[in-house]
Amino acid sequence: MLLPVGWALGVFAGAWWLTGQVRRYAMTRRVLDVPNERSSHAVATPRGGGTAIVVAMLATLPIAALRGWLPWAHVWAVVGGGVLVAAIGFADDHRGLPRRWRLLGHVAAAIWVLAWIGGLPPLRVFGFAVDLGWYGHALAALYIVWLINLTNFMDGIDGIAATEAATVAACGALLLTLSVPGARQWIAPVLLAAAAAGFLVWNWPPAKIFMGDSGSGFLGLALAALSLQAAWTAPALFWSWVILLGVFVVDATVTLLRRMLGGEPFYEAHRSHAYQHATLRNGAHKPVTLAVAAINLMWLLPVATLVAVQALDGLTGVLAAYGPLTAAAVWLGAGVPNARGPRRA
Repeated sequence: MLLPVGWALGVFAGAWWLTGQVRRYAMTRRVLDVPNERSSHAVATPRGGGTAIVVAMLATLPIAALRGWLPWAHVWAVVGGGVLVAAIGFADDHRGLPRRWRLLGHVAAAIWVLAWIGGLPPLRVFGFAVDLGWYGHALAALYIVWLINLTNFMDGIDGIAATEAATVAACGALLLTLSVPGARQWIAPVLLAAAAAGFLVWNWPPAKIFMGDSGSGFLGLALAALSLQAAWTAPALFWSWVILLGVFVVDATVTLLRRMLGGEPFYEAHRSHAYQHATLRNGAHKPVTLAVAAINLMWLLPVATLVAVQALDGLTGVLAAYGPLTAAAVWLGAGVPNARGPRRA
């Protein structure tokens, strides 16, 4: 166990160092996120730092497979899909891509992931094993595409996306060790948590560099892939991962639905997520980012643990965990237009 943990520390250090190099490059080449009326920052800030997460994570996964820590199929699922999504995000960051091409690329990445891991495994719902067949695979593809995009939507204040990825992945690794003692599948989420944490050193409020679409899209795909891989190890873990992802899933979904019901063009950039309203009320980014970490560790992790050890039905656990989050999102005004949160300094 000590050797994989040492590798994780190396991934953390690598992501930290690479983020600094990306920041230097971005400042030299003027690759900056310039504030506009929908921005949450007031000063032009280097962007694209998420590529450090991508490189640090993907450079290490094949080594883990060569050492026999991870199945090659799981590694190729994340490497292939991750490279495609990161490349799409990188191109969009620098030149801008039409929405249809971004979506097509995300669907292709989802299909790649599912082809390597075997699609959606049978799930347990209220004590019954449910195999949805091809319908399940289609739902799994939609799940991956939605996580790719919602992670991008939620990357709107300093540190929030990296904090979400680091805490969710670390908690997911913990639940894997509890559910399947002796299995090595916990290594991949630990490596992801380490890479996100290394970037977070630079992205913590006030951020010195932003993640960019390449990093946020990659995180969404990696979290989705790891949750499905965990489900093949122990079916209950899929529900546990869905619970752990609750803050981002609920905020993005409630915001999207309320914007659609209100006749808003949901595909356009906006500042009406619950976390953006919360930032407005607090007057700063750091309290909201810390609140996300606290919710993940103090509320979602205990519920996810009950599901992982099969003391609570998975779907029941999701409903129980998401209920308060949904109420909070509605109360904060998720989906209400014209949010005017404080700008990043």
